[in-house]
Amino acid sequence: MQHTVIVLIVMSSTLVCCKPNSNAMSPKKSDVIHEQVDSIVVIKNKRMMELYNHRRLLASYHVCLGPEPVGAKHFRNDGKTPEGIYYINGKNPLSHYHKCLGISYPSLADMRYAQSFGKPAGGDIKIHGLPNGEERREKEYTADDWTLGCIALTNNQIDELYNHTSVGTPINILP
Repeated sequence: MQHTVIVLIVMSSTLVCCKPNSNAMSPKKSDVIHEQVDSIVVIKNKRMMELYNHRRLLASYHVCLGPEPVGAKHFRNDGKTPEGIYYINGKNPLSHYHKCLGISYPSLADMRYAQSFGKPAGGDIKIHGLPNGEERREKEYTADDWTLGCIALTNNQIDELYNHTSVGTPINILP
């Protein structure tokens, strides 16, 4: 019951926090951020991640997605990145992809949907950097979608995001 209340609070705060402030100045891509990120919005069709603090845009990053970027993730190994409201549920400084932030996919609704088709929903969806040892190939990695459904940034960008994001931060992943 307590978990459900927390999820509902996070979801309702995301709807408020993630609404862009029309008066906000748009920062240049990959600005160095100096404030805590209190909400994240990913716009899949623009390959864009926006970071907010109190509805004020802090930075925006180009992202790479899974090989099937159109549509929401429904099943394990479908190559899609989820769509919906989730939250950051973990931080790993020793990831195989530089650093990573866990995304709370699958939700209960995601699991029920997949079960209705007799399939697993999958999981282990992250925001992460480049594969370890591949830093010199950053331009190649950022040119196209290459993850298995995760959201990829450059190593500098994931460092910034990692340092300014807490577990529990809402993320709204839009089509």
